[in-house]
Order: sequence, then structure tokens, then C-alpha cells
Amino acid sequence: MVMQLQRYATISVPVEVKRVLEKAKGDMEWGEFLLQLYQEARRLKRIIAFKELVEALNEEDLEEIARSSREFRDGFVLR
Repeated sequence: MVMQLQRYATISVPVEVKRVLEKAKGDMEWGEFLLQLYQEARRLKRIIAFKELVEALNEEDLEEIARSSREFRDGFVLR
């Protein structure tokens, strides 16, 4: 079995930022912690975007989207 070595990079951040992040990450490895932060930020952005969309659309808009979607599916044929 061949073992691959992982490559690492250094990211420079202000000391205060590192202090805050170290406290938040606890026992996690930096890579795991940063990926978790990134995934959570993406998830929250999607939730916010969805809520904004729901607020922007009224019942009539939603019904029109549903009708248009049904028409598209009914008319869609693979050749």
C-alpha cells in the first residue's frame, strides 16, 4: 500500500483573527474546520437566497411557475 503525503499551504491572517478562529475550531484540524466554515457559509447563502425569492414571489407568480413547469415537462421529448 502506497501512502500519499498531503501538501500543506500557509495562510497569513492577522493575529486577532487567528486567535478567534483557534478558539472556535477547538480540537478540529485546520483543514476540517475551514471546510466546515465554508460549507456552512454556502448553506446559509442558499437559505437566504431562497427566503428572498419566496418573499419576492406572490401566489400568482408561484402558480405561473408551476404551470409553466408542467407544460415544459409535458412537451419534453427525448429523441
